[in-house]
Amino acid sequence: MRSMHTVLSMLLAVSILSGSAFAQQAPPQGPPPQAGPQQQQDWPRSFTMDDGTVVKIYQPQPESFANNIMKSRWAISVLQPGKQDPVFGTFWSVANVETDRDARRVVIQSAKVPNVKFPGTPDENFISSMKTALETNLPQTAGDLSLDEVLASLDQDIEQSKMSKNLSTNAPRIIYADHPSLLVMIDGQPKLDANKDWGLQVVVNTPFTIVQAHDNQFYLYGGKHWYTAQSATGPYSPAGNIPSELQQVQSAVDNANSSGAGYTDSASAAQDNTVSDVVVSTSPAELIQTNGQPAFTPIQGTSLSYVSNSQNDIFQDQTGHYFVLISGRWYTSNALNGGWHYVAANALPGDFAKIPEGSPKDNVLASVAGTDAAREAIMDAQIPQTAKVDRNTASTSVNYDGDPQFAPLQGTDMQYATNTGTPVIQENGVYYSVDNGVWFQAPGPNGPWTVATERPAEVDAIPPTSPLYNTKYVYVYDVTPDYVYMGYTPGYLNAYVYGPTVVYGTGYYYNPWFNGYYYPRPWSWGFGFGYNPYCGWTVGYGYGFGWFHFGIGFGWGGGWRGWGGGGWWGARAYRPNYAWNGYRGTGFYGPGFARNRNVGINSYHTNIYAARPGVITRDNHNFVGGGRPGINGGRAGGAVGGRPGVGGTSVGTGARAGNSVFTDRAGNVYQRNAAGTQWQQRTTGNQTRPVQNNSAAAQGLNRQAQMANRGQVRTQNFQQARTASAARSSGGGGSRGGGGGSRGGRH
Repeated sequence: MRSMHTVLSMLLAVSILSGSAFAQQAPPQGPPPQAGPQQQQDWPRSFTMDDGTVVKIYQPQPESFANNIMKSRWAISVLQPGKQDPVFGTFWSVANVETDRDARRVVIQSAKVPNVKFPGTPDENFISSMKTALETNLPQTAGDLSLDEVLASLDQDIEQSKMSKNLSTNAPRIIYADHPSLLVMIDGQPKLDANKDWGLQVVVNTPFTIVQAHDNQFYLYGGKHWYTAQSATGPYSPAGNIPSELQQVQSAVDNANSSGAGYTDSASAAQDNTVSDVVVSTSPAELIQTNGQPAFTPIQGTSLSYVSNSQNDIFQDQTGHYFVLISGRWYTSNALNGGWHYVAANALPGDFAKIPEGSPKDNVLASVAGTDAAREAIMDAQIPQTAKVDRNTASTSVNYDGDPQFAPLQGTDMQYATNTGTPVIQENGVYYSVDNGVWFQAPGPNGPWTVATERPAEVDAIPPTSPLYNTKYVYVYDVTPDYVYMGYTPGYLNAYVYGPTVVYGTGYYYNPWFNGYYYPRPWSWGFGFGYNPYCGWTVGYGYGFGWFHFGIGFGWGGGWRGWGGGGWWGARAYRPNYAWNGYRGTGFYGPGFARNRNVGINSYHTNIYAARPGVITRDNHNFVGGGRPGINGGRAGGAVGGRPGVGGTSVGTGARAGNSVFTDRAGNVYQRNAAGTQWQQRTTGNQTRPVQNNSAAAQGLNRQAQMANRGQVRTQNFQQARTASAARSSGGGGSRGGGGGSRGGRH
């Protein structure tokens, strides 16, 4: 496992050897752009050296991607002045990158080129000058890289420090219904507190709106409907005429959702308009349901069937056993109404791995061991969202329920604050806090808080049985006098690599804090979480936007007495996306994804750094539109018109061209013919020789080409889905804000 000291040393070395590219970044001008087809560029991409030599680089073949260091090999062609034919070779790079997971983009900030190889024994001066030229020009010439293409091409072992161990796989209470139903979660027995603005008692330990009116009845509001019961835990039934005092509650929730979540499309509107049976649970539970009796549809090429009249991922094998996927974990039973027990992702019947990509249930492939989708999900879970934090302006504050109270942080010699919704850790007299993906430190529990330049030494030892487990997935990468470069992987947002797949949540239940204020802890169950290859984990069936307290406290950092500012879903400022799949007719991974209009992904904003405008800059957007200083004068112009390269060569945009030149790990260069039927190896003197189609070399090259094509399909699907989502958002009441939102005062 690479130590943090080693990582920082590598980063500092890259920064120093590259002329401190970090220090040359200008503040971003305006909001970050939306990724779109116009940002895609063809391969190869080129630059011209001072002597007129034209250098073309082909699509990178990443070999490892850890923290914000990406190691790759690249095919290269060099056409010198007066020569008619280019010479092909390979170079290796160690690049410092910035990642924007929302836009699914990777940008090289600076790079070292430790090795360049051409067939034969070229002049050492030529090799040396080529290394220098590549280090100078690679960040600009490479431009934006697609994260999905990088992940599809990446073939590396799981970094052990990014893996989670000892997560719980015990099944929650799994409830089955054969008619529209909704699961309402309450964190333990209902806790009532007064909302002075409303003049009503409110159940505070739930993300749902449950109030007690003056008639002593309880009322649940969500999805534009009121439900009523004699007890906060139900049973609920649709309410007829509601007491007049509830009108202000309805207006407050609707207005908060409109301004804080604000996204409406036909899918979520239809979901909100459904009058459902309400199922209340005060302990971890999941609801699976069908629209009537289960309807089974065979999956082509397998002995499996799936329940086609359900939004849940329910399957049946040829023995009659049921399988259901919940929060990335598989459970099996011989009946839908009980007896569920865990089955590991690598112990499923083999036919699960044969589910065709592009079919309605290909979304589960990310949770089936050994599939390309699972491999990509694991790689994605190790890629951080990165940002640089202004040390001079960034700060935070921590609210406690009374005086700070601390308890031992299990598995370590540290202590943590129990009566706050913000993670606060005490180690050797120094206090650390994580807020919106940024580490802070202070001499006392109340501050003053400044940006931390290192993490607590024992943070990696925090076990998953602790509610602060997710803080170990926030990292410090580099430090300068003015900035600290940080990043977090999806583990901070409650998504983890567990064995051969990814899962949501640790599976453990953590007791919340309630003593006037309610501070929830991360939950693994209760919201039908499913994995989406484009935006991570999404809230599942049954929840339109109108069901949660967006904007009035819960999930958005507010703090009236009762809602402590989020925490059910991991980081305090984070809320998951909502994806309505509407009985999908095609899957996520095949090229037919964008043609299926039933797919509604209405927000990709999981970057909680967006909650700190002014003190966070995302360097990967700095150059788009406004230009950004770079090495030797840097980049000018924007992405739409093409990025001028050093020496005046312009890298154009437009339709993507498939990559036909690849290298192997030894640096040999291969090119596929136009028909795609034969590989040729480039040899000494720019000669070629055919590669036998049944050879191991040809099979490896075919695999590389297949994964590169897969990455392009994934990228195109993401862009088209995001474009459609933005169009629906603009037509339906405005787009949702980023992952953090704004903090309100007490109500």
